[in-house]
Amino acid sequence: MVGFEIGAVPFNPDGWGPPDSATAGLSVPNHPSNVPFAPFSRSEKLGRIADWTRNMNNSGRPGSKQGGYHGADSAFDFSGDDSFATLAADEDSSFRLVDTSAKSHHHNPNRPKFNPRWRFNPHHARSQLPQRRDEEQEAKKRDAEKERARRDRLYNANRSQPQRRESSVFKSSVDIQPEWNMLDQIPFSSFSKLSFSVPEPEDLLICGGLEFYDRSYDRITPKNSRPLERFKSRNFFKVTTTDDPVIRRLANEDKATVFATDSILSTLMCAARSVYSWDIVVQRVGNKLFLDKRDGSQLDLLAVHETSQEPLPDTKDDINSMHSLSVEAAYINLNFSQQALIRDASKVTFEEPNPFANEGEEVAPVAYRYRRWKMADDMYLVSRCEVQGVVDINNQRSFVTLNALNEFDPKYSGVDWRQKLETQRGAVLATELKNNANKLAKWTTQALLAGADMMKLGYVSRVHPRDHFNHVILAVVGYKPKDFATQINLNTSNMWGIVKSIVDLCMKLKEGKYVLVKDPSKPQVRIYDVPQDAFDNDYVEEPLPEDEQVQPPAEDADGTEASAAVDGAAEDKEVAKEVVAAA
Repeated sequence: MVGFEIGAVPFNPDGWGPPDSATAGLSVPNHPSNVPFAPFSRSEKLGRIADWTRNMNNSGRPGSKQGGYHGADSAFDFSGDDSFATLAADEDSSFRLVDTSAKSHHHNPNRPKFNPRWRFNPHHARSQLPQRRDEEQEAKKRDAEKERARRDRLYNANRSQPQRRESSVFKSSVDIQPEWNMLDQIPFSSFSKLSFSVPEPEDLLICGGLEFYDRSYDRITPKNSRPLERFKSRNFFKVTTTDDPVIRRLANEDKATVFATDSILSTLMCAARSVYSWDIVVQRVGNKLFLDKRDGSQLDLLAVHETSQEPLPDTKDDINSMHSLSVEAAYINLNFSQQALIRDASKVTFEEPNPFANEGEEVAPVAYRYRRWKMADDMYLVSRCEVQGVVDINNQRSFVTLNALNEFDPKYSGVDWRQKLETQRGAVLATELKNNANKLAKWTTQALLAGADMMKLGYVSRVHPRDHFNHVILAVVGYKPKDFATQINLNTSNMWGIVKSIVDLCMKLKEGKYVLVKDPSKPQVRIYDVPQDAFDNDYVEEPLPEDEQVQPPAEDADGTEASAAVDGAAEDKEVAKEVVAAA
């Protein structure tokens, strides 16, 4: 029979519990020495014997019912016992009961009242967690403060920078004279519903010559950037419609009714996206209509940050002012369009040479496509369209347009191209579409008008934000114009609908000279009847003089981006009258 052996039970003559093992000479198996026993959980009342000798009359204890709590609980309360040296005791010392007495509500009147009716009221469904709601409100306040601080930093980046930019933006592109008679004003809201389908155009003539696009530029990255070169010896031409000898010839041959350039047509087609003021001169001559630009027009420059919400410096001397950035962007665009070509290689020539070049003069390789669209049974439109390069795709030559976006200071856009272009190119393009919606839409429209198979966008940035003379090419991306137009929500039918409505309106006018002016402060365009000699005394735009530019540091003071002969045609100022006589 198996026996049951009871171990030795020590006697403690000094008090409750087992005697001290050290003094009694006893050892408890598997028990570390000098380590007090601690319960596993707060709820366990094991390991300590109940002390019935404790004071049970703690009537003033906070949180008690009717001034005190049940006396039996005090026998198991060891929080005040210094000998209970465990982590649980430390945690208890840091624990505080919340005072929910009515007295505390007197000191905190905003504290929500918790009662069954409030808790289950469906009207307070959103407010059932007031603490979390308060935290969310605090988080929103902090985010708003951060956003406000960020905008303040941008606004105050330059001491002379105003808080808003109305004075520079709200300025008409042409001085409205008191003798001009306003005939009509058309709100941009009426443009959105217009639609007109035109058949495929036909090429009447192609002039000039092209160089091949250098495909190595497609592999440029911010880490492998290339400096932007300057092409001072090559001349560029921005000749208006009636100064174009080919268009005059086509008008004499009665090839069309309406004559324009791709720059002018794209301005009309994308008018609803424009913010800055622009103007187009309209000449009704016989049964024909000529859409012109003034000499020195804003159409020859490239707007920067036109559709951005961030203000630009208002002082003209600042390198980041609206005018300075427009000139800088125009020069960058011209230089980039030449640098991305394979120079001194095989060139593609067309039926006629560049119609604006003087003999022996080095001109930028550009092809002018004179294309004709059918607007109605008895109405055709001829436009001069430009392409800057050619590339072989699948053993077939394709036309390419070359344009450059430029970064002047990441603080204004909020996106640093050098950091984002490689990993987040979509975010960079989205920011540019937000800040330069009109410019990108006009480039896409010009590529569509010219029948280009590819449009190349270069990302060009300043070497340093305060140096507007030296730039680097960070990347070049190619798009198909039709796909890119869909991406930026550019509707071809709507574009031609706007042109058709403007042409129909102008054809109803009597013979004379008119001007379309985009209102500087409202989304609308106005038509003025102007004298026949209006704009005849305007200056001829030449390369910007150095004293007009903001000078860079001394070592760079001799540089101008490119000596663009913007109006290089040799015709005199009476060309418009010759067109009248010829027609």
